Amino acid sequence: MNLKTRLIVMNFLQFAVWGAYLTSMGSYLVTIGMAQQIGLFYAMQGIVSLFMPALLGIVADRWIPAQKMLSLSHLLSALFMGSAGLYGMMQGADVQFHILFTLYACAVGFYMPTLALSNSVAYNALERAGLDTIKAFPPIRIFGTIGFICSMWVTDLMGWQANYSQFISCAVIGILFSGYALTLPACPVNSEKGKSLSEALGLKAFSLFKQRKMALFFLFSMLLGVSLQITNGFANPFISSFGSIAEYADTFGVKHANILISLSQISETLCILLIPFFLKRFGIKQVMLIAMLAWVLRFGLFGTGNPGSGVWMFILSMIVYGVAFDFFNVSGSLFVDKEVNKEIRSSAQGLFVFMTNGLGATIGTLSAQAVVNHFVVAPAGLEQTTQWQTCWLIFASYALVVAVLFALFFRYKHVPQS
Repeated sequence: MNLKTRLIVMNFLQFAVWGAYLTSMGSYLVTIGMAQQIGLFYAMQGIVSLFMPALLGIVADRWIPAQKMLSLSHLLSALFMGSAGLYGMMQGADVQFHILFTLYACAVGFYMPTLALSNSVAYNALERAGLDTIKAFPPIRIFGTIGFICSMWVTDLMGWQANYSQFISCAVIGILFSGYALTLPACPVNSEKGKSLSEALGLKAFSLFKQRKMALFFLFSMLLGVSLQITNGFANPFISSFGSIAEYADTFGVKHANILISLSQISETLCILLIPFFLKRFGIKQVMLIAMLAWVLRFGLFGTGNPGSGVWMFILSMIVYGVAFDFFNVSGSLFVDKEVNKEIRSSAQGLFVFMTNGLGATIGTLSAQAVVNHFVVAPAGLEQTTQWQTCWLIFASYALVVAVLFALFFRYKHVPQS
């Protein structure tokens, strides 16, 4: 296989692992009586992202090549996730929170760093091949989203949305990827002598906060990261809750919430292709501002739609998600890659994940759970869906405030490129 094909397979498997459970786990937790802990499960992805991506990024920068660290991380993650699935299979409805949560936490602890590591592997390989990462990477990254969609559909069509099988499926894909990662292009490590302790540990990436531009970029990345996992955790239970209303019980969205939600990822595949044009023409500030406004629409449309006559609002919400997610995550990663020195590439990518999927997502999911617990307290039925709608409008208002602050305070002079 040529280089681009190899990286396409890498991205497909990288996100197929995540797609197996990310959008459906909330429904499984509802099934086993852990609805009030949904936020904790999704927040754990953020908690481990506070330190694991940075730590493993440092190791990949200094001692173990990134492709080997990628392989090891996926193997360990798969073993823990498979154990969580097998535990759920054996215990059925008697699953104990502390056991399931511990196994799951260990699994995501090793998975989350792979988001940054896979980017490092791709950027290194493309650069060594003499290719422009801004032009070459987005079409490759599309196949990560396709992998995510394929896993979502398998989980839905196999009837795994509300049971443990999604964890086992995730583990199987992770083990396959672990082996494949060892075949990827080798990444260099920087083991030169004579460097300071900070440089030797890879902590130089944190010095980026001394630059006003980068400090504000990471700050707003964290604030925008608050929105990242909210729909992943609560969209499936929200849409499924309409099943208790006769008018909506037989609608496609209620019966196949995961497939409806997968329209978000389908939108991603198209929006990724727009990134090179938008970044070069408008720059990172305008691109991230567009992403923030897209999050406002994402949440607002959830708050006003329904699976029946208002399903078009759900569909439109799924479409704008592609802009909301890609124009932030992918563009932000490319921006970091261009703004930092190459010897701290993995550490800087880890820092970006730390701020977004770490601090931001942790604050976001725990806060969202508190909002849901406060408002979604009525018996199943129309009143409950009304309470859900209040939650989505609160999330939309938050995203709007962040967008306004970003427009006012972030300064970045962009020179349009042809």
